[in-house]
Amino acid sequence: MEYFKKILRFAKPYRKYGFLNIFFNILYALFSALSFAALIPMLDVLFKPEEKILVEPVYEGLGQLKDYLQDYINYRVNAYSGDDEMKGLVLVIGLVLILFLLKNFFNYLAMYFITFLRNGVLKDIRNKMYAKIVDLPISYYSEKRKGDVIARITSDVLEIQHSFLSILELIVREPLTILFTIVIMFGISTKLTLFVFIFIPIAGMIISRIGKSLKKKSDRVQKEQGEFLSIVEETLGGLRVIKAFNSESRFYKTFTTSTNRFFHFSNKLLNRQNLASPTGEFLGIMVIGVLLWFGGKMVLIDKTLDASSFIAYMGLAYNILTPAKAISKASFGVKKGNAAAERVLEILETENPIVEKKEAVVKPTFDKGIEINGVSFKYEDEYVLKNFNLKVPKGKTVALVGQSGSGKSTIANLMTRFYDVNEGEIKIDGVDIRDFTKKSLRNLMGLVTQDSILFNDTVKSNIGLGKEDATEEEIIEAAKIANAHDFISELPLGYNTNIGDSGNKLSGGQKQRLSIARAVLKNPPIMILDEATSALDTESERLVQDALEKMMQNRTSIVIAHRLSTIQNADTIVVLQKGEIVEQGSHSQLMDKNGVYKKLVTMQSF
Repeated sequence: MEYFKKILRFAKPYRKYGFLNIFFNILYALFSALSFAALIPMLDVLFKPEEKILVEPVYEGLGQLKDYLQDYINYRVNAYSGDDEMKGLVLVIGLVLILFLLKNFFNYLAMYFITFLRNGVLKDIRNKMYAKIVDLPISYYSEKRKGDVIARITSDVLEIQHSFLSILELIVREPLTILFTIVIMFGISTKLTLFVFIFIPIAGMIISRIGKSLKKKSDRVQKEQGEFLSIVEETLGGLRVIKAFNSESRFYKTFTTSTNRFFHFSNKLLNRQNLASPTGEFLGIMVIGVLLWFGGKMVLIDKTLDASSFIAYMGLAYNILTPAKAISKASFGVKKGNAAAERVLEILETENPIVEKKEAVVKPTFDKGIEINGVSFKYEDEYVLKNFNLKVPKGKTVALVGQSGSGKSTIANLMTRFYDVNEGEIKIDGVDIRDFTKKSLRNLMGLVTQDSILFNDTVKSNIGLGKEDATEEEIIEAAKIANAHDFISELPLGYNTNIGDSGNKLSGGQKQRLSIARAVLKNPPIMILDEATSALDTESERLVQDALEKMMQNRTSIVIAHRLSTIQNADTIVVLQKGEIVEQGSHSQLMDKNGVYKKLVTMQSF
C-alpha cells in the first residue's frame, strides 16, 4: 500500500477527472441497485393482478419505507393503466429499461473521465523517469544493465497502469454498488441479508490466500523481462562482433535461456492469477445456492417473504457478485503492481551523488585558468588518480599522455563533473567547480571523445546539438572548420541527410569530424579532446587533426592523446603512470630528458 500512495501522488494534477469519476460512479452504483429493485413492481403486475392498489398509500415512517415505495409504484402503475394490464406492464418495463440505460450511461462517463487520469499519470511517470535517467550520473549505468532500465520505463510503468490505476475505477464504484445493493437487500429482508453475511468473510479469506505470493512471482517476471531486453540491447550494439566471431548461436542460447525462465515464471504467475476468477465465481454461486434454499423456505413454508420480492432479491444478490469479483481481482492487481512500482520507484528515488549546491553560482565566462590540486579518485576500490596536481593557464594547450589505465580519461570525467573527486579540488578561475551550477560549468566546455557519439537524426541536428537556436549559416561554418562541409555536401540530402543509428552510414573519420563540428558550434572557451584521433586511419587522422588545430586556436585545451604525433605542438605535455605524474614539460624538453616520454615516442615510431 506504501507504493500505491507514492504512485497516487502523480494523480494530483488530474484530480478533477478523479472527482468526476467518483461522482458518476456514485450515480452508477445507485442506479445499479435501483434497476434491480424496480423489478419488484413489474413482477407484482405480472403475478399479483388481484392485489392492485387503487388508493394512494400514506407514508408512515422510515421503518415502512420499503412497503410504502412498493405500494406507491403499484398505485401509480394502476392509476396510469386503469383496466388495461398490458399498459401497466409496458410502463414498468419502460421504467426498468430507463434505469438500466442511466446506469450504463453513468458507467461510461465514469470510465471516460478516469481515462484522462490513468493516461496522464502514465505519461508523467514516464517523463519523470526519463528526466531521472538523464540526470543520474554515468557511474549509475556502469552497475545497471540498460535493458533493465528500458524494461522499467516501458513494461513496469504499463503494469502500474493495469494494476494500480485500474483500482481507481473500482475504489468507489464497486464498494458503493455493494453498499447500495445491501441497503436495498436489507429493505427487502433483514433476516435473509444477515444470513448471506455469514458466507462473505469465508469467501474473502479463501481468495486472499491465493493472492499472497503474487508480488514475489511478479517481481521475478519483471526482472527476467529486464534481463532479456538487456541481451537484445547488447546484441544490437555488438552485432558486427557477434557476426564476425560466429557467436550467433551463443547469444541465441543466452537469450532463449532467459525467455525460458520468463516463460516458467509467467506461467506460475498467470495460473495463480487465473485461479482467482473461477474460485470467486464458484464461491459466489455457492452463496446464491444457499440463498435459494434459505429464501425459498421463507417464501414457500414460512410465508415471510413474497415471491416477487424474492426474485428481485436474487437479482440484487447476483448484482453483488460482479463488484465483489472485481474487488478480489483488484487486490491481486495491487500485489502484482507492487513489484512494478518498487522497480520504478527505485529509479525515481535514487539519490544523485553529483549534488548541485543550493547556492551554486552561474559561471558565464572563463578568465584565468584551471587548477587541479591534490586530486585523488577511485571508481571502485583502487585509486586511478593519486595526489594529481596540474595548472592549465588560459589559452594554453596541455596534453596528457601515458599507457592505457594511467588515468588520462578520468581527468576529462572529473573536469566535466561526470564524477566528483574523492580528495582534492578542481578550480576554474580560483573557484571550486562544485560551487558552480552543472549547466554553466558544462557550457564552458566542449568534449570530443574517441567514440563519436552521434544520434539517429540529420547531419544538421547532430551538429546543432550544443546550440539549439543555431542558424544554418552557423552550422555550415562549424562544419567548414571541422573539414566536414565537403563530404556533407556530397550526401544525398546534404545537411538534411539522416546518418542512421549511431551515425553508421558514415565512416569513422566523417563521424569524428561531425563530433568536432558539434563542439566548434558550441564555441566553448575550454576544449577537452579525449583520444579524438586514436580510432582513425592516416588520411582521416590528418583531416581531423587539421580540424582540431583550427578549433583549438585561441582556446584552452586539454588533449588526452594515445598517438603522440598529434600533441607535439602542445604547450605542456604531462606524462602519467598509474595515476601519478612522472614527467612534465614541452615535447623538446621531454625528449632531452630521455625518460618515459621518449620511450613512448620511440615505441610509436616503429
